[in-house]
Amino acid sequence: MIDAPEPVSSPPVTAAAYATPPAPARALGGRTWLAMVAVGLVGQLAWVIENMYLNVFVYDTISTDPAVIAVMVAASAIAATAATLLIGAWSDRAGRRRAFISLGYIAWGACTAAFGFVGVPAGAEPIAGAAVMGAIVAIVVLDCVMSFFGSGANDASFNAWVTDSTNPGNRGRVDGVLSIFPLIAMLLVFGLLDGLTRAGDWKLFFGIVGGVTALTGVASWFLIRDRAIPASRDSVFAGVLNGLRPRTIRERPVLYLTLGIWAVVSTSVQVFLPYVIIYLQRYLRIESYALALGIVLILASVLSVIGGRVMDRIGKARFLAPAVVVFAAGLIAMTFARQMPVVIASATVMMAGMMASLATVSAMTRDYTPADRAGAVQGIRMILGVMVPMIVGPFLGAAVIAGAANTYTTLGVTQPVPGPEIFPTAAAVLILVPLFAWARARAIKRGLA
Repeated sequence: MIDAPEPVSSPPVTAAAYATPPAPARALGGRTWLAMVAVGLVGQLAWVIENMYLNVFVYDTISTDPAVIAVMVAASAIAATAATLLIGAWSDRAGRRRAFISLGYIAWGACTAAFGFVGVPAGAEPIAGAAVMGAIVAIVVLDCVMSFFGSGANDASFNAWVTDSTNPGNRGRVDGVLSIFPLIAMLLVFGLLDGLTRAGDWKLFFGIVGGVTALTGVASWFLIRDRAIPASRDSVFAGVLNGLRPRTIRERPVLYLTLGIWAVVSTSVQVFLPYVIIYLQRYLRIESYALALGIVLILASVLSVIGGRVMDRIGKARFLAPAVVVFAAGLIAMTFARQMPVVIASATVMMAGMMASLATVSAMTRDYTPADRAGAVQGIRMILGVMVPMIVGPFLGAAVIAGAANTYTTLGVTQPVPGPEIFPTAAAVLILVPLFAWARARAIKRGLA
């Protein structure tokens, strides 16, 4: 039996709305919060595997060349963007999100489990010669397929449903909570599953996460209620193209400038994040890196939730600058951190600032999303906030790593390794944020939504 759609919480705000204090928060209800927490957290659990541990898997079993990771990240970003554009516009056309979320999570889980069947058997030496190309192609193709299903279900459909379900008065709080899910997901993986990766039991590792993701897809069918959103009158193809037209950009400058800020912050993140575990393991040689990251993630999560409440109180635009400054300060501190206590303190500042910055631009984007195009906007967000950063960031990081020429030796073989140079490079990218923020503030002042 299909549940009756629930009413939309509120329409998106206009530029004029910022002349008055933020709207009061509305209670979302226990079922809505449960759906957001369960579906959102498990989605981030699967993304941790794709964004971080898949890189370690490739590095340990297939190739230590950082360019391979960069190619894989870029290819998956393109696939994810295509999925979000298509599925987002399709869900707008349908006026419903639940089926896309549920079926997408099931397929996403199956693809994640399949990673365990690619590459080298546990305990074997990394493959060499002509065979390495076949393994690289296989892992990149599977990563693209997984990213297609994952982004269609999570980035397009689930994020659009969250926009449908919230209003400007509670989005800071909601995005503050959602922003900690990547950190909690990392904590769960490090605490519960990292031992499997150290033992080389990648098949069980990917199988557990894939199974949990698929089961969440089944549960989401019973948890999520579609909202009574106005269905888009455009065809799916027209819905995809609408957000890419210059006319649409001119009509909604605040939305696109906000997404520009998102692009800058996410590019900064992608300069260091794909390499950070390898950096801790191989460069700093912190054996208990999982414990260090656990402490960091707990502290950063608490700070992020508090930040979401502060954001709703003082306003998103005012909250953005301090969040970005904290992120940059943490990146600079990580450049010089070597001992474990200093690494923990620096990484906590870095991760808290990163999550606060991303939560702010996410909430700002929701505020300027048209009610009948929440899915399509997720596609534009994927281009500017995910695809471009995941292409530019990792390659920038790989170039810095290659230029620094840091190495480590294992079993008599010298291998390239990420060094601390990735952190100041990421901080330098953030210099572009004030430019976009200034242009956005001018557009709002001129009354351009």
